[in-house]
Amino acid sequence: MIIGIDLGTTNSLVAYFDGERSRIIPNRLGKPLTPSIVSIDENNNIMVGETAGEYGIIHPDNVAKVFKRTMGTEQKYKLANREYTAEDLSSFVLRALKEDAEAYLKEEVTEAVISVPAYFDDKRRKATKRAGELAGLKVERIISEPTAAAIAYGLYEKKESTRFLVFDLGGGTFDVSILELFDNILEVRAVAGDNYLGGEDFTRVIIEKFYEDNELKETELKEKQIVRIREAAEYAKKQFATESSVTVKAVINDEEKELVLTDSEYEKLCEPLLDKIRKPVQRSLSDAHIKLADINEVVLVGGATRLPIVQNFIVKMFHKFPDRTVNPDEAVAIGAAIQAAMKERKEAVKEVILTDVCSFTLGTEVSVERAQGNYEPGHFFPIIDRNTVIPASRTERLYTCHDEQDKIEVKVLQGESRFASNNLLLGSLVVDVPKNKAGKEAIDITYTYDINSLLEVEVKIISTGEVKKQIIKGKENNMTPEEIAKRMEELSYLKIQPRDQEENRLLLLKGERMYEECAGKYRGTIDMWLRNFEDVLSRQDRDEIAQARQELKDNLEELEEHMKWD
Repeated sequence: MIIGIDLGTTNSLVAYFDGERSRIIPNRLGKPLTPSIVSIDENNNIMVGETAGEYGIIHPDNVAKVFKRTMGTEQKYKLANREYTAEDLSSFVLRALKEDAEAYLKEEVTEAVISVPAYFDDKRRKATKRAGELAGLKVERIISEPTAAAIAYGLYEKKESTRFLVFDLGGGTFDVSILELFDNILEVRAVAGDNYLGGEDFTRVIIEKFYEDNELKETELKEKQIVRIREAAEYAKKQFATESSVTVKAVINDEEKELVLTDSEYEKLCEPLLDKIRKPVQRSLSDAHIKLADINEVVLVGGATRLPIVQNFIVKMFHKFPDRTVNPDEAVAIGAAIQAAMKERKEAVKEVILTDVCSFTLGTEVSVERAQGNYEPGHFFPIIDRNTVIPASRTERLYTCHDEQDKIEVKVLQGESRFASNNLLLGSLVVDVPKNKAGKEAIDITYTYDINSLLEVEVKIISTGEVKKQIIKGKENNMTPEEIAKRMEELSYLKIQPRDQEENRLLLLKGERMYEECAGKYRGTIDMWLRNFEDVLSRQDRDEIAQARQELKDNLEELEEHMKWD
C-alpha cells in the first residue's frame, strides 16, 4: 500500500485510501495531527510529536521545532550532544508516521507520496525525498501541497470544471496556487509563496507584544521562560477563534506578567504579515494572466487559515467566502493519499491527469556588455520562465564575448535573481568552440524540462554542428538511464525554436525586487534599465546620475502600476 503524507512545519499527518475514500490515520495517541517536533532524551530515545513537545518544555535545549523551514540547508540542530539537519529530523517524523500507519493498517508500509510546499526548490525537494528514504520509505512522488489540496477538493468532493485558488497558510510556509480542473485534467496555472511566512509568525507577534508591554528582553530570559511565553502566546492565538479579547500570562522570576490583547489590536499588529500574504497572491494572478473575478473558488489549506484575522483578510481581498468543506488541516494529506491511490490504479478513484509548472525559473549565467566593449560576468539569463507548464522545451542562442575564446561553460541555474550567484546551481557542462573573434561563434542552448523533474540540457555549436547533452535528475526522480532516454525521445517534438525571448541603492533594490516578482517580457526590460543605470553610476557624473535616476524611477513606477492587479 502507498500512503500519503503531509510533512508539515507545525504538524504532520498520514492518510490512506480505503477503497472508497481517503482517510486520516490516527497516531499512537489516537489523534490525527502529529506535531512536527523532535526530542532525544539522555538514553538516546527519539521522541516525536506531542511527547517531544512536552519533553522540550522541560528540556528546552533538547528540542527541535519548525525545522522544515531549513530543509535542504546545512543548518544543524543540537540534540543530546549530537547535531542533526532538518533532513535527519524530518526522517524521524516520517518514521513515526510510517510506524503509526503500519500499526493501524496491520501491514507493512514501504511506499509513500509526500507533500512539499509548491515553492520548495530542487534542493529542498531532494532533501525531503532523502528524509523519506532515511525513514525506510520508497518515495513514489513528491507532490506540491496546493496540488494535493486541489485533488482533495476536486475529486474527494467530486467537483469539476472549477478554477481554484488554493490559499495554503501552514505553520511555517505560505503557498498560493492557481489550478484548473476540467474533465480529467488538473492543470497548475501558477504558483507563488513564501517559505518564511506562517502561523508561527502570527504567534511571534503576540510574543513581541508581551515583551514590549512587560519591558522584557528575550536575550535576558532563561530558555524555559521563553518556551513558556511562547506556549502561552500560541494558546492565546487559538483563543481568538472564539474570544474577542485574550490574556497571555507567564511567571518570570517569581512574578506573574501578563498581556491583555483585543482582536482589533491583534489585527493591527499583524498588518505587516497580512501585507506579506498579498504579494504572492498578486504574483500568482499576474503569472497566470487572470484576474480575481476569474477565480471560481478560494480553497483554504493549513491550520493558520483558521485564524479569524486571516479569514477576514481573505474575504476582503477576494470579495467572496472561501470553501471550507474539507478540513484545512487534513486537505493536503487527503489529496496525497488520493494521489497514492491513483498510482495504484484504485478503481474507486477517478483517474486524473496532473499537469504541473516550473516553480522557479531555469536559466544560465551570461556576461553582459558594458561600455567600451567590456563584458561583466555573473548575470542570470532565463531560458524557461517560472510557471511555464511542463513538459516544456526552450532554446536560446548565445555568442562568445572574447577573441580567441575556445571554451564555453554552461551553468544550469534555478532561481529568480538577476545575478547568477544568487541562484541555485543545478549543474554545468563545458563545450569546445572554434577560436574566432568575439561574437563570431554561437551556441544554441536547449532546456527540456519534464514533469518527472528531468532537465535535459543540450548545447549545439552552430559552426560545427556538434551537440553535447547532459541530463540533470532532480526532486524525487528514480528513472533508469534507459527510461530517461525514452522519455526524452518522447519529448523531442517540443524542441521548436522560439521567436521571442539612500536613492540610487533604493532604486536598484526596487528594480531587483520587481525583476524577481515578474516574468516573461518585463524581465528583459527591467534588466536593460538597471544595467543602463549601473553604467551611468560607474561614470560618476552627478548631473547625469540625477537625470538617469529620475528616468529609472519614472519607468519603474509606470511599470509597477501596469503590473498591479484589480
